[in-house]
Amino acid sequence: MLHSIERIDNYLHKGLRKALIDEVRKKGITNEAVLEAMNKIPRHFFLDPAFESYAYKDEAFRIGAGQTISQPYTVAYQTQLLEVKRFDKVYEVGTGSAYQACVLAEMGAMVYTVERQKELYDYNNHFFYLKKYPQIKRFYGDGFKGLPSYAPFDKAIITAAAPYIPQDIIDQLKVGGILIVPLDNDDGTRQVMNKVIKHKDGLEIVPLDEFQFVPMLQGKERGKG
Repeated sequence: MLHSIERIDNYLHKGLRKALIDEVRKKGITNEAVLEAMNKIPRHFFLDPAFESYAYKDEAFRIGAGQTISQPYTVAYQTQLLEVKRFDKVYEVGTGSAYQACVLAEMGAMVYTVERQKELYDYNNHFFYLKKYPQIKRFYGDGFKGLPSYAPFDKAIITAAAPYIPQDIIDQLKVGGILIVPLDNDDGTRQVMNKVIKHKDGLEIVPLDEFQFVPMLQGKERGKG
């Protein structure tokens, strides 16, 4: 299995990564802690070696099971909005390639991430790079439901297009906690990124920029076999 084979991060990769980070910075990302974390993580490890040349383009890329590794700018944008602090407990919906989880862990967060696609969950069981981050706890299940036994969380992030703000996730956030979620627009073709802050007396919902994500689905998907 390719994901279990350790790979090399050489000077060429590091140079391409620095150029990518500079590009993301020019697009408006100002949180240097986010950029530094992304600069430390070899994004090509998260792609099949045959597609390594795509790793340092500021583009999303398909990884299997109808999912993508998010565009680096999108990862930086969501992470910046999350206001991650060291030792924050962060709940993530949609592990996918695990790149976003690794960025959060590199910043010092304790990450609890749920993947509904059994194919992707199993694939990451063998991913050598995840051994670097024991603070990433992975789960197979329905991300809409949260993880009540591990709550409350300081922050939460949804990495797929959501039709609504999941109440179970809000219930599992601490007061003062932040949820970053891309919500479908009226026709479902694009999503508006929303920063949701939980207050004692309700939610503060701040709509921001438009993006395009794969759909967030409920339940579990076992796939073939």
